[in-house]
Amino acid sequence: MTKYIFVTGGVTSSLGKGIISASLAKLLQARGYRVTIQKFDPYINVDPGTLNPYEHGECYVTEDGAETDLDLGHYERFLNTPTSQSNNITTGRIYQNVINREREGAFLGKTVQVVPHITDEIKRNMRILGESGDYDIVITEIGGTVGDIESLPFVEAVRQFKWEAGPSNALVIHLTLIPFLAAAGELKTKPTQHSVKMLLEYGIQPDILVCRTEHHINADIRKKIALFCNVNINAVIESMDASTIYDVPLLMLKEQLDKTVLAKLKLPAKNEPDLESWKDFLGRLKNPTSEVRIGLVGKYVELPDAYKSIIEAFIHAGAKNECKVKVQYIPSEQLTVENAVDKLRGLHGVLVAPGFGERGFEGKIEAIRYVRENNIPFFGICLGMQCAVVEFGRHVLNLEGASSTEMNADTPHPVIDMMEDQKGITAKGGTMRLGAYPCELKKGSKAAAIYGKSRISERHRHRYEFNNTYLKDYEAAGLTPSGINPDNGLVEVVELKNHPYFVGAQFHPELKSTVANPHPLFINFVAASLAYARKN
Repeated sequence: MTKYIFVTGGVTSSLGKGIISASLAKLLQARGYRVTIQKFDPYINVDPGTLNPYEHGECYVTEDGAETDLDLGHYERFLNTPTSQSNNITTGRIYQNVINREREGAFLGKTVQVVPHITDEIKRNMRILGESGDYDIVITEIGGTVGDIESLPFVEAVRQFKWEAGPSNALVIHLTLIPFLAAAGELKTKPTQHSVKMLLEYGIQPDILVCRTEHHINADIRKKIALFCNVNINAVIESMDASTIYDVPLLMLKEQLDKTVLAKLKLPAKNEPDLESWKDFLGRLKNPTSEVRIGLVGKYVELPDAYKSIIEAFIHAGAKNECKVKVQYIPSEQLTVENAVDKLRGLHGVLVAPGFGERGFEGKIEAIRYVRENNIPFFGICLGMQCAVVEFGRHVLNLEGASSTEMNADTPHPVIDMMEDQKGITAKGGTMRLGAYPCELKKGSKAAAIYGKSRISERHRHRYEFNNTYLKDYEAAGLTPSGINPDNGLVEVVELKNHPYFVGAQFHPELKSTVANPHPLFINFVAASLAYARKN
């Protein structure tokens, strides 16, 4: 029978429920258990696909094309197993499902209410992954903070689920904060006590408390928390601030979080967790032999979470190259013909980030022109690849006014145009080209050498594509379309001949980079940047 773990948060948001969930899952996986994690988000958007990245960070896309919370990226990076649409559920999706069923007459004339109809739908979604037979343990992270009006139905559903599942089949881990008051010179447990009391008011006794803290929690504080919060002293887990999120599984191992969980779920501890490859990765991450400076040109750079998967992919690729990647954020809106040289001087490589809309478009083109003309390694992702096509069209093919129809519907040279199957679509949510699609790489191309194979599959999130009308002109001038979708001829990868590293990808390679399998495009981009740094 599948066992269930629920992770809630108290006191404040952003304590790291996603990292704790992923770290616990990693430890259980390393002990031989089949584990997955799902995230329940209390906002009313059906998914984060229509949210501005400033609102909620990046939108993470799964293999099956679900637009999801960025925490799913952490789950995949830690566990090296893909997630799906079932791994991220929002209030919007829950209500949409219930309302659709009500319209179909499924409730036989009953008054539709939060309890039982909404909570039943939440519980049904909590069980989906467990009932698949693929997992021994399902970890469910409840978004938001206990006490938020939005998360109440989820908390009530957890109470019901735990009661129905019975003891040792479901447990609740509550993540809380133990602040340090500098004036008093001591850690304070009162916020944690209040948070647990609020959970108790909702009918939930947490089984384990994970306490975020900047200072070590001594035995007296653990006893006090255990006494006031009704938990065993060995279920009070310290979660110190770490220098990297990849330290957290080892910190949780030291605190025996996995052993405590297995004991409460009455599961055998099996063998000790096998974390040798994880420790090897950490060793290379923390002991780099060199350093590169890579510019990330984008329009959401004020919020690094907007490019979370890209930053993590750089960490993975940096460790593989035993090199520290220092990412320099460059707002694309601030780049002009006059200042591009100054803004990009001293960089060993430039990545032009994905995005939507006109803002910062011309700045990205200036950045690409500079790195192309100066043989600086370049990597363009999605819109970054499209900008490279526009820049090459304008300055090499002399196609005056060349652009993307996303930015200029009346451009005389629409080198980037809307995909045919996107033209009749007016709804915004979940309507782009989403999820994994195949790609054939040309023999002898740089892309084929990087991947070491000719057929790949990568994840997409876009509406616009390379306009194949211009294909032969680009190829003749040296910008080679080296990756093509075999089903529709869509250009997936472009690369520039006679350049140390100039690659643009229509897909999002960062979404598939994990600790166990860093992405080859990032590994080679960092290696090219390192080679450039050593020469210059």
